[in-house]
Amino acid sequence: MKPRVGLFVTCLVDLMRPSVGFAAARLIERSGCSVIVPAGQTCCGQPAYNSGDPDSARDLALQTVRAFETCEFVVAPSGSCASMLRLHYPALFKGRGEVEQDVKAFAARVHELTSFLVNVRGMTATGAQFEGRVVHHDACSGLRELGIRAEPRQLLASVAGLELLDAPETTACCGFGGLFSVKYPEISSAVADRKIEDLKTPAPDLVTGGDLGCLMNLAGRLNRSGQPLPCRHVAEILAGETREPPIAWSEKGTPP
Repeated sequence: MKPRVGLFVTCLVDLMRPSVGFAAARLIERSGCSVIVPAGQTCCGQPAYNSGDPDSARDLALQTVRAFETCEFVVAPSGSCASMLRLHYPALFKGRGEVEQDVKAFAARVHELTSFLVNVRGMTATGAQFEGRVVHHDACSGLRELGIRAEPRQLLASVAGLELLDAPETTACCGFGGLFSVKYPEISSAVADRKIEDLKTPAPDLVTGGDLGCLMNLAGRLNRSGQPLPCRHVAEILAGETREPPIAWSEKGTPP
């Protein structure tokens, strides 16, 4: 019987880039699992948690735990959300009786997408094809909290026609940081500009990443500065799902 994997879609994917969710589901299926998308899932609670509202974050966390209770694994195409589910949920419920153990058991089943494919399912290639030079951006939460760096690169390197490049400062932040970009737009923009210059150094055709927030932040900054460097979620490349246009913000309603 195939393992049941619950896909945690994430708010940004659901609202801004559904193609990432479909690509993630196809990749999980290719790894030999069945995919379910619980209708009861909502936000992971990270915005509330980061803004100092642990009670709201706990309410959302419990809803998430209940929504995925029948899943053997929970997979998110986002290091940021996966980190919230895997690392910060147990911290939210520390010392709160029986529910603490339930949350810990849930957190232990959570994985970021590329980490799940490589480390849990043993995937070494996805059968995708993409012609172009690609540089991968390591999002802060996935890299620093979950230790994800080799996994997306291993899978990207297997894509036929793809030339994988590395920027000089692979660990540098993109400047997004969720609420950080709203509270400190000038600093966020300066950090993004520095990151963009770093990503452009190896002269890629495309930027990939595992967190849609980072990619949208970079795409918006690139748009406003008139720099033609498209961005895509790594799942789209690995699944061969490149029919949608690259990630971009319109000139109207762009973030800082």
